Amino acid sequence: MNLGDLKPAEGSRIKKYRRGRGHGSGNGKTAGRGHKGQKARGRGVRRGFEGGQWPLYRRLPKRGHKCRNSKDIVALNLALLDVFEDGATVDIEALKSKGLVSNPRDGVKILGEGELAKRLVVRVNYFSKTAADKIAAAGGKAEVL
Repeated sequence: MNLGDLKPAEGSRIKKYRRGRGHGSGNGKTAGRGHKGQKARGRGVRRGFEGGQWPLYRRLPKRGHKCRNSKDIVALNLALLDVFEDGATVDIEALKSKGLVSNPRDGVKILGEGELAKRLVVRVNYFSKTAADKIAAAGGKAEVL
């Protein structure tokens, strides 16, 4: 095989359609633009333009904004960690396997709602102060990833 023998796959390259090259071409004279009108003369209209009518994006009410630097953190209460055995290591994978978290997004935070009676080593992204205190009081460890 030589470099000169290489050809593209059948149907992968489509020949550009030539417009406005006489009546015999099938698309001569107006070249598919019809007769007169705004779209026959030049570049047409910008995106969202409705012919001078007040456009939809200006008719709808605007409210607030979403900060692009904000993080989407999944919050879990301490009472939910009772499903784990005493002395277990709880990380994001363990939380997924128990069905407590389906999508950790930008991180998991443990909140201090409820009581914890088991010694657990909890490794997640964030802890509230009360949650970390309660985990330590139960004899476990709160480790930040």
